[in-house]
Amino acid sequence: MSYTAYCFHPHYLHHKTGDSHPESPERLAILDKYIRTNKHYSSLLYVQPRKADPAVLSYVHDPDYVTMIANAKPNGITCIDGYDTIISDQTYDVSLWAIGGILEVCDYILAGEATNGFCAVRPPGHHAEIAQAMGFCIFNNVAIVARYLQYAYNIRKIAIIDWDAHHGNGTQHIFEADPSVFYISTHQFPFYPGTGSVDEIGIGPGYGYTINIPMNPGSNDKTYKSAFSEIIIPALDHFKPEFIIISAGFDAHKCDPLSSLNLSSGAYYMFTRMLMDIAKRYSNNRIVVVLEGGYEIQSLIESVDYVLKALME
Repeated sequence: MSYTAYCFHPHYLHHKTGDSHPESPERLAILDKYIRTNKHYSSLLYVQPRKADPAVLSYVHDPDYVTMIANAKPNGITCIDGYDTIISDQTYDVSLWAIGGILEVCDYILAGEATNGFCAVRPPGHHAEIAQAMGFCIFNNVAIVARYLQYAYNIRKIAIIDWDAHHGNGTQHIFEADPSVFYISTHQFPFYPGTGSVDEIGIGPGYGYTINIPMNPGSNDKTYKSAFSEIIIPALDHFKPEFIIISAGFDAHKCDPLSSLNLSSGAYYMFTRMLMDIAKRYSNNRIVVVLEGGYEIQSLIESVDYVLKALME
């Protein structure tokens, strides 16, 4: 029997961002409550996270940056990028629990105890650079997980598909010279953070192992389906990933206030199924889905619902 692993922990709510911040603890608390009280999800494999060894942060981040975050003891909450990325007194600790949760789910998948998994974690990660927090992100969760899979399990080829409304500049920069990690992003453009043009395709040995698919405001299910069918799936068929990581932001939804994209909730079912077909062909079905953005609670719940339905099929 195949299981879908699911990871959440109340620790994740202790990263405080302030009353009016879109990346709030409440969005995760309400999502988790919905999943745990829904009879359709009684067969999920509920995974208890572990606290990640701080050493894993240095797989992708500058050690001085890690030390700076670890030693930051704000009195209350503090902005650390001069814009909108918040750190509170428990943020470093919460980050370790979030990363540890994803690593634990990956361990379950690689042990054959789960087929795939969904990680309802925060703070998000894909904007975090090697030595800089930005865009609500402190540490780059998916990048750390990719390196963990390589170092702990000798997985050679990893694909990261990022369907958040915003370009994952941090993930791209971390892997742009690395042909072993194929980064593919769909995102509104031009838009925050300003990166992700179609001509950013990697550098040096990683040239050709980054694909950016900029989306115009108003892009909808049909636009995205074409991008997946005509660009993403053929590229993955060529790459043949041994493990798939999804940077799953849900802020490209038509109801989300932080983008001008026009996806339906059901679009995320379609994306997930298409990527599961790739995983079936090359990755022994192994996919881990990691939450990024998504700031309108009802559309976040509906969209995650569709992803989980796909994963559990």
